[in-house]
Amino acid sequence: MTASKVQFVEIDEGSHGQRLDNFLIKILKGAPKSLIYRIIRKGEVRINRGRAKPETKLKIGDMVRVPPVRLDQKVTEHKPSSGLLSVLDNAVVYESDQLLIVNKPSGLAVHGGSGVNLGLIEALRARPDAPRYLELVHRLDKETSGCVMIAKKRSMLTYLQDLLRQEGRINKRYLALVQGQWSKRKTLVNVPLYKHEAAGGERRVTVDHNKGKPSKTQFKLLDSFEGCSLVEAKPLTGRTHQIRVHALHEKHALVGDDKYGDPQFNAKLKRRGIRRLFLHAFALELTLPDGRKLSVEAPLPAELKQGLSRL
Repeated sequence: MTASKVQFVEIDEGSHGQRLDNFLIKILKGAPKSLIYRIIRKGEVRINRGRAKPETKLKIGDMVRVPPVRLDQKVTEHKPSSGLLSVLDNAVVYESDQLLIVNKPSGLAVHGGSGVNLGLIEALRARPDAPRYLELVHRLDKETSGCVMIAKKRSMLTYLQDLLRQEGRINKRYLALVQGQWSKRKTLVNVPLYKHEAAGGERRVTVDHNKGKPSKTQFKLLDSFEGCSLVEAKPLTGRTHQIRVHALHEKHALVGDDKYGDPQFNAKLKRRGIRRLFLHAFALELTLPDGRKLSVEAPLPAELKQGLSRL
């Protein structure tokens, strides 16, 4: 899409239900996120002639006004390598005509954006047999591996996002290695989380009883090692960095967490072979629109298995 003049874009099925900020990131390729949020905040972006917020969900038939923006350099269209496409083909854990679930590798963002040329969703859309409609149902942090749901029909996207808004309707379970000895009696962390930008624009999440949103995570001790514990984490709400910050709140930072963890402890575990964030979305359970129960699991990546074996 050209960025040199005002554009009016009518929303079709492919963008229905998408957040306004993510839609603009998609069509204004190469535009930094700071620019995206600035033109929204200043009211230069309009939906049906009215101002909107970054989180506004788009609907079929909406008319979005996109102002001219100045991009510093020509944007190159990035295509996934044959190696990445092969990895993703082997990472499919479930596929139907409406839903795709893949075991996302660590280090791959779920979508492209500021500083990220290519994400999971762009790579999946580039597959030779990719359906016309593919949209992320939810997100995983770039460093986190495991199950990610991608809708192949708009009706499935809205159905699953509605389930995600209801506590307990989609059972997501993670494996996490945390610093210290986790107590068996510690089974629920229920403290509000607040997402904000720190100095330099870094996104951070902290426990904040005044401004935070309600957030709950169930934890279960699975195994204990010298200096650390393997736990199962089940988020009952879907906040950014929820498991990482709830574990930190209990003084058990996740191993390999460069944002919230203990650098010295992480360096020690690196020498034992754990060189990444130890957080893996290993299981998903939900009810499909036709009433059938779906349960899938993504095996623990080899590098995390090998790291555990050395503890």
